[in-house]
Amino acid sequence: MSDRAPQWVERRLPTEESSQLIELVRDIVQREIAPRAAEEEEAGRFPREVFTLLSESGLLGLPYDSEHGGGDQPYEVYLQVLEELAAARLTVGLGVSVHSLACHALAGYGTKDQRTEHLPAMLSGGLLGAYCLSEPASGSDAASLRTKAARDGDDWVITGTKAWITHGGIADFYTVLARTGAEGARGITAFLVPGDAAGLSAAVPEKKMGMKGSPTAQLHFDGVRVPDTRRIGDEGQGFAIALSALDSGRLGIAACAIGVAQAALNEALGYATGREQFGRPIADFQGLRFMLADMATRIEAGRALYLEAARLRDAGRPFSRQAAMAKLFCTDTAMQVTVDAVQVLGGYGYTQDFPVERLMREAKVLQIVEGTNQIQRMVIARHLAGPESR
Repeated sequence: MSDRAPQWVERRLPTEESSQLIELVRDIVQREIAPRAAEEEEAGRFPREVFTLLSESGLLGLPYDSEHGGGDQPYEVYLQVLEELAAARLTVGLGVSVHSLACHALAGYGTKDQRTEHLPAMLSGGLLGAYCLSEPASGSDAASLRTKAARDGDDWVITGTKAWITHGGIADFYTVLARTGAEGARGITAFLVPGDAAGLSAAVPEKKMGMKGSPTAQLHFDGVRVPDTRRIGDEGQGFAIALSALDSGRLGIAACAIGVAQAALNEALGYATGREQFGRPIADFQGLRFMLADMATRIEAGRALYLEAARLRDAGRPFSRQAAMAKLFCTDTAMQVTVDAVQVLGGYGYTQDFPVERLMREAKVLQIVEGTNQIQRMVIARHLAGPESR
């Protein structure tokens, strides 16, 4: 790993408070996250104590209202916090994004009583959330999900299996999408399920090529009973709630991707300016200088794209198309930049002595989660040309 001091991104933030917030995040990154990231990822260790610290520091509920324990921060600021966290360790940055995604349904569609009862603990009480939409046979075609919730008096009984759940088995609460009606998108309802609910169990976590410290597991619902007071929104409204959450969640993935790319560029720059061949630093060679220039340009473009989408969201304007564009471009950028960083380091880039090989493995998943990049292209094209003919 390069021994250069951290190369912080120069940020234009809307308030002095948000500038101080970024400084707090950078302090936590330097003290608590970055020093142990490589070792803990290799060991497959989830840093729960870091998430407890982030909660105590007010960083797990940034984009939500302070009335219920949130940070009252615009998405423009929240996403830049995610970028800083992901640059240090993607398990943490993506984990915060997933937690925010899991809180979205209740914060946006819950009743006043539900928000008062549950949100304070979810946003600032040390709890960790997960989002349950995908299933073994229902990925990109999310509306075909089969997990069922059957009404039984004042309760709902949930039966089925969810797949690819980040924080599966360790989360304190799950936002679960289940079928309560007919086939298709209109028969889906959202529920808030406690992590310790009877009948809820997790499979052994998946063995992944990257993000080994972040558990991803199937969840089995064997007659899990939840009261109707934990139903979020109206019956049949769940799929609309899910899509609304994913628009915001895709921006979180975009910000995390730029964080990973920025970390890779920093490592490549540190190596290229310190490594000498033919009597001079390899950063003097034009071919490599052009690679670094292209990497930096892609990162700046991606950051501008996700921030513009965030500003639209903050202004209450439609941002679904821009969110899909940001997720697509930023995650493709992360993949390309990390591959290039490995190339800059040559043989050393292929070893675990430097973090770029880990960053490359982690970047790949960002092109897949919360809607593959092929799905993002479909979303963008529908906004441009209308729905596909059938």
